[in-house]
Amino acid sequence: MAAAAALAKHEQILVLDPPTDLKFKGPFTDVVTTNLKLRNPSDRKVCFKVKTTAPRRYCVRPNSGIIDPGTSVTVSVMLQPFDYDPNEKSKHKFMVQTIFAPPNISDMEAVWKEAKPDELMDSKLRCVFEMPNENDKLNDIESSKSAPVLNTSKQDGPMPKPHSVSLNDTETRKLVEECKRLQGEVMKLSDENRHLKEEDLRLRKVARSDKSGSPTALALRENGSNPLPSLLVVIAAIFIGFFLGKFIL
Repeated sequence: MAAAAALAKHEQILVLDPPTDLKFKGPFTDVVTTNLKLRNPSDRKVCFKVKTTAPRRYCVRPNSGIIDPGTSVTVSVMLQPFDYDPNEKSKHKFMVQTIFAPPNISDMEAVWKEAKPDELMDSKLRCVFEMPNENDKLNDIESSKSAPVLNTSKQDGPMPKPHSVSLNDTETRKLVEECKRLQGEVMKLSDENRHLKEEDLRLRKVARSDKSGSPTALALRENGSNPLPSLLVVIAAIFIGFFLGKFIL
């Protein structure tokens, strides 16, 4: 009886989540990953190792390590792609093996090799393959339809009309008076232009009657050439005033 008690294994110290089954949800045309959480509720460090009956079909990260007291480690179990047969039951299994860490750890491999059978603790999990059913597919479709879609297209409808600027009566009267004043200025400029033309013709006649090269002729030429720039300015002013009057009215 004493020997049997000595050979009895300790109960698993770690808390596993999930505790018994590792579920992998298809389709299995790509890598499918499920997580296994290992929590250490004790006040001692615990060494762990994850083993499987099908090492070529799975990738486990991390597959071994040390868990400090009161902490957890998440192990990712990745199932490689394969041709799924619903009639074939999965026989794959995993085992989480643990041992209390010795005070000084220098070589993890040596710890496992030197461990006594009664110091080892283990938990076994089976692998379960699940294919999504029709209800899950419908739920996925409905959730994708219910997702809000941003509409980036422009809204149809008439463009807002620009605000028109209206003049009140006071401003209108001011514009009319200004127009009349400009028309009066144009009339005055027209009279001055007519007088300048007459003076220019008279001076030209006098210049032709005198001999060329004489001081009198030179003076007359200088006097006769002065009105031309003024004449151009007057004509331009008349044209601008007339155009403004037409545009305003």
